[in-house]
Amino acid sequence: MRLLTYRSGGKITYGAVMGDGIVDLGAALGADFPDLKAIIAGGGMNRARAALEAGEPSASLEGIEYLPVIPNSEKILCVGLNYEDHRIETDFEPTGHPTLFNRWAECQCGHGQPMVLPRNSVEFDYEGELAVIIGRDGRHVDEADALDIVAGYSVYNDGSIRDWQMHTTQFLPGKNFDATGAFGPWMVTPDEVGDPDDLAISLRLNGETLQDSRTSHMIFKIPRLIAYISSFTTLRPGDVIVSGTPGGVGFTRTPPIFMKAGDVVEVEIEKVGVLRNPIVAEG
Repeated sequence: MRLLTYRSGGKITYGAVMGDGIVDLGAALGADFPDLKAIIAGGGMNRARAALEAGEPSASLEGIEYLPVIPNSEKILCVGLNYEDHRIETDFEPTGHPTLFNRWAECQCGHGQPMVLPRNSVEFDYEGELAVIIGRDGRHVDEADALDIVAGYSVYNDGSIRDWQMHTTQFLPGKNFDATGAFGPWMVTPDEVGDPDDLAISLRLNGETLQDSRTSHMIFKIPRLIAYISSFTTLRPGDVIVSGTPGGVGFTRTPPIFMKAGDVVEVEIEKVGVLRNPIVAEG
């Protein structure tokens, strides 16, 4: 299944993709499952499948406003320096454990929505990444069992305000400007994705490919990330792990390449989808 959160006819709801349309699961499943996070947390995936099979599209994919796949995640945990070519291009030393930082849900936007270049920076960089959406509680999860708690996968552009990110050794400021993290277009369930550690991943800026890799090149694979993170915090349904970006980011290039107003950026992940966003300047 491909599941998404969207706005149609002025109403925010969630649904499942059927061809070029969407079956409105919010209308079909009612108050028991008010949003996509509730479906995941409440064991409603089988009911969602049944509603999809029995339903008919009520809106077209072209006629909706996409919202972040999970707009209300409790935790968004991002992994830095998780591809060797990216670690080398940024001149960081190897580490024995994942480098982590967090995003707020409020700093995200959906597929097709503008990513916003803030007025107090000109260093808006791109980072194409695989997002992992957690499906049930996990604490001290063994690597061998880690994929069992995954609800699905999505595409993420971890847009980075580089000058603010580099104010100190802590990444937080440059990762949480409004509408700088794009998340979508949908969540694809694990049965349709297969091995998350062997997917093609690429990023295009105005049609030019600037990142081109495979998730098999991650230093810390998805099961390791889940095991490590769950060793210090309980993962909850709807939490998101943004698993790191390959080499080719803009600030390491000569000359640097930063996103500017009028640009269009696309992140594509095999078996998951294409996340496309225009860039606008903050008003």
